[in-house]
Amino acid sequence: MDLRLNDKVAMVTGAASGIGLACAELLADSGAKVALVDYNPETLAEVTRKGEARGTAKGYQLDVTDVPRIAPTVSRIREELGEIDILVCSAGVNVRQAAHEVTEKDWDTVNNVNIKGLFFCNQAVAIQSMIPRKSGAIVNIASLMGLVGGPKRTAYCASKGAVVQVTRAEAVDWAPYNIRINAVAPTWVLTNLTRELLKDPVASDYIIGNTPLRRLATVEDVAAAVCFLASDEASMITGTILPVDGGWTAQ
Repeated sequence: MDLRLNDKVAMVTGAASGIGLACAELLADSGAKVALVDYNPETLAEVTRKGEARGTAKGYQLDVTDVPRIAPTVSRIREELGEIDILVCSAGVNVRQAAHEVTEKDWDTVNNVNIKGLFFCNQAVAIQSMIPRKSGAIVNIASLMGLVGGPKRTAYCASKGAVVQVTRAEAVDWAPYNIRINAVAPTWVLTNLTRELLKDPVASDYIIGNTPLRRLATVEDVAAAVCFLASDEASMITGTILPVDGGWTAQ
């Protein structure tokens, strides 16, 4: 199986940390030129320096909730790196609250990033770079919490469930243009934040106890699934939601 992405241009949102950074690094290691897109100028500058030193990446500051700025940013990426072959939408946030605690502001904060920003990034890249060339692959980062319910995650579950359905609907709409749209749905991913969470025995028992593989995912686990779906090896796969969940949804 050849997952080389030589001569491809990839745009990754949320690229300065976590899953987005892991995806950007693996895409670059696989031969792609990567547009690193993130809202945080400080962390973006740090990862951009590393990418530019290797000649594999360039940084673009963008808050995906600022919808009028998305299309111009996509235009700039096309001008500087070339037409976009791959889009990975990884930017995401969560506000941990039970359903009865969620405010309108919290709801908007989560959904504006996780679904509104994601959708308009998908749309801008499709319109500008993929529909005209009848070619492209989009991978959205959904979540296990878009497939099942979870405690204190009502707004997050709603947003990630919407990512699942937007991915499926876009796959149908854009299939005539040979654009493939898929999503990955990770379980809890091993990060500094989840390491702290796992110190709580109740949380640890809930997460690990419901995962048949008895571990969290790593950012590398998620990035590997993303890069496969973005590659030509997945040329007949579209509209699919790929759980990277250690078997959680198999139970």
